[in-house]
Amino acid sequence: MGGGAAGGGGGAPPRPSGLPGRLGQVPGVREVTEAGVDWLAKTPDGRQSLPLAGVDPGAYAALAGRTGLGAFPEGRLTRPDDAEGGSGEAVLPALASPAVAERFGSRAFRLRLADGNTATLRIVLVRDRTPAVYGDDFLVVDRAGLPTGSVPPNVLLLTGDDLDAGALHRAADDVGTVHLRSEQRDTYVDSPLQSGAERIYTAAVAAGAGYAALALLLSLASAAPERAALLARLRTMGLTRAQGRRLLVLESLPQALPAALGGILTGWAAVRLLSPGIDLTTIAMSTTASPVGRAELRADPWWLAVPAVTVLVLAVGVATLQAWWSGRRGAVTELRAGDAR
Repeated sequence: MGGGAAGGGGGAPPRPSGLPGRLGQVPGVREVTEAGVDWLAKTPDGRQSLPLAGVDPGAYAALAGRTGLGAFPEGRLTRPDDAEGGSGEAVLPALASPAVAERFGSRAFRLRLADGNTATLRIVLVRDRTPAVYGDDFLVVDRAGLPTGSVPPNVLLLTGDDLDAGALHRAADDVGTVHLRSEQRDTYVDSPLQSGAERIYTAAVAAGAGYAALALLLSLASAAPERAALLARLRTMGLTRAQGRRLLVLESLPQALPAALGGILTGWAAVRLLSPGIDLTTIAMSTTASPVGRAELRADPWWLAVPAVTVLVLAVGVATLQAWWSGRRGAVTELRAGDAR
């Protein structure tokens, strides 16, 4: 997460003591967050397994906020005072995926944990993804409210830049498995569907840019004789060639600048409006259960700015070229040509 993330031993036995400290010393690692995941927690009827993550609400909320994977306020997930160690009949607040939330609603329900203990939960938060578990079904609760020892820490979530899986394996003495989000993303690069979508997008952008450039050139070309004649008249009244060039350049800006800004605003608004209803996961990979989270449509400032700057450069470039060409001809020639028209 962030630059990369690693999880060690998801669903494996409890991690060895001292492992978080060793992993935290690996170059590039900034934060280490513990979680316990019970992959075998079942509904009371025993027909369905629901991955249950037991976490420390404060550290986990900070992790989710840093990585943008289902951020939530930590206070909403903190266990009640009478639920320490799973004592009593207290109901634990839970964070759930949309599919699980739709199934159970806001009512309290029980889960049978892998060790035979039970926990009573009520869904108070819904997020489409979370750092500790990926997929369409998951639950996240305060680990302190679960029966003691039922869901021990068996997953370590690391944040940092340029994480090295080999170095992490060596630091962990090859205990469990290591998964980096950066490596998971790389496995889905250049799939046929993804590359095809990129080609279609590139062709659409190229065609749109070509038509826009053609329209701009035709517009400037149609007004070129009148503008050249006007420039020639101004030169007869003392306007220098350098001043004439600056005048033509400045004259092109009132049209080109609003067009460029309008293009940026339109592109940004279109992305913001379409993003909630478009999931690019099916384009990036062959399954909707993404190990790296939902592939969202986002506005890239660089690609919004490039077409706008191109429009400005093209408009100013054509005006500059026209001013240079007009300067090569005498004012009398331009005036005669303008009068003839």
